[in-house]
Amino acid sequence: MAFLATVVFVACFTVKDYAISNDEGVQHHYGELIIAYYQSGFRVRDVFTFENLYLYGGLFDVVAIWLGHVVALDVYEVRHILCAMTGVAGIAVSGATARSIAGPRAGLIATAALTLCGAWYGAMFNHTKDIPFAAAMAGATLFLLRLARQLPSPRTFDVVVFGCFAGVALGLRSYGLLLFVYLGLAILIYLPRAESGRARLSFAGRSLLKMSPAAVVAYPLMMLAWPWAALSPLNPIRGLFAFSEFQYAIRTMFVGRVYEMANVPRVYVPGYLLIRIPLITQAGAALAMTSLVWNPVKQGVVRRREVALLSIMVLLPLACQALIHGPAFSGMRHFLFVLPPLAMLAGVGLSHLLDALALPGRRLASVALAVVCASFLSEGITLVRLHPYENLSYNALVGGLPGAFRRYDLDYWFNSMPEAISKLEAFVRDKVPVDRTKPAVYSVAVCGERPAFDHSVTLPELRWDFRSEWDESEFFIAPTQMNCDRDLDGEIVGRVERLGVPIAYVKDRRAIVKRPPADSPPPVARQEPAGKNIAQAVPFD
Repeated sequence: MAFLATVVFVACFTVKDYAISNDEGVQHHYGELIIAYYQSGFRVRDVFTFENLYLYGGLFDVVAIWLGHVVALDVYEVRHILCAMTGVAGIAVSGATARSIAGPRAGLIATAALTLCGAWYGAMFNHTKDIPFAAAMAGATLFLLRLARQLPSPRTFDVVVFGCFAGVALGLRSYGLLLFVYLGLAILIYLPRAESGRARLSFAGRSLLKMSPAAVVAYPLMMLAWPWAALSPLNPIRGLFAFSEFQYAIRTMFVGRVYEMANVPRVYVPGYLLIRIPLITQAGAALAMTSLVWNPVKQGVVRRREVALLSIMVLLPLACQALIHGPAFSGMRHFLFVLPPLAMLAGVGLSHLLDALALPGRRLASVALAVVCASFLSEGITLVRLHPYENLSYNALVGGLPGAFRRYDLDYWFNSMPEAISKLEAFVRDKVPVDRTKPAVYSVAVCGERPAFDHSVTLPELRWDFRSEWDESEFFIAPTQMNCDRDLDGEIVGRVERLGVPIAYVKDRRAIVKRPPADSPPPVARQEPAGKNIAQAVPFD
């Protein structure tokens, strides 16, 4: 509890350090369209024609809009606080799940493992679809394990709460249907082995009957947040298949090679998990999975079944992605929901290891405990040094952030834009002459989205790119993600760095800028650079 309280305090204290992500603007508008649809008595149907967003739920956006009317804060700050708190809730239920399997020590290890995973903590503030969905899946996992122990007659309370979490997950992404697949697998795992075939069939039938209220609870919750799903009972399944087929002209990087999102290698997502998750967490999860076949310390049948179920929750989505060869981009962002069960397994596995090493004597177990603590401490120090770009953490398999530089996806949402703008403003204040009679207005070309720029810039002479072409702008700011910083030349006057790695550059182009004709009318549109599509908002992802 003290650990979680510390995480909440740090999250609230630092929430303003995180930038607006590329798709938050369209997501917020999608929430407004959902509300307008219900308020109009289903007559205003723009929600079904706004980009492709109708293909998944808008629960987070609707709640954020409602909170925005209650609290006097900027709408994006409300979104970030809400997202951070759902992330902390995901951490809490992950710890609670590991604790219920292997005791308090396992719970604390799982809590630390998920908190100190940069892919989770760094995404906790502005990945407003991925983190809430992952937290809902984690909550459902806790209650799925609780009711699995009670099969074939689980308590109604646990069934209803599981249904609520399933409904919330489906109100965010159609991937929430996986929970009902996990439910079916849980029934199979918990079938009584010593009974006859008829008894097993009876066990499965009674279990399904007792679990049916979960679907009754989940479906209305899903429909409230996902209007398109309410139009047809099969639409959630159609949405799931649409996810596996949709394509955009988005590029991603893997092992130094650039791929279109539809052509990434099959190992793309598992590969990113392997190099993004702290090695101590991977080792703990591997130990837990190994305990299913080799177990030096006796553990109950129930624990082994729960470890098996958690292992399926990690491996099944990854296997489906690899076998189906679905599109992917932005690293492991769309698979953040496998991180909580990984952390749970790590808690169970490392705690189990300490128990095993304590059998011959406490000294060896004490050394192992020191190694575990030192590993997590090292991860924490790395996150502090990366702040607020914890999402850029890579493990030692690729040499950390320096080894991942220009070889893997990094700041794909240009979260470093506020810091880059701050450096640009400092340069303009200190180095650019000021003509009081005719104040200059400079065009800033940005490899990113406008909401983040408008919420960060304070100098009136710096304006979002208003030229007809990028090479007419006087200044340029861009992340090094996908080498977007190389799209335009200029004198480097500022850089955002962490761990010695440049994350973003600020360039002064006034000496080489291509000047537009003096009598040309103000442009109404501008040409997009070749590299800019890597930073644009993706409405359906």
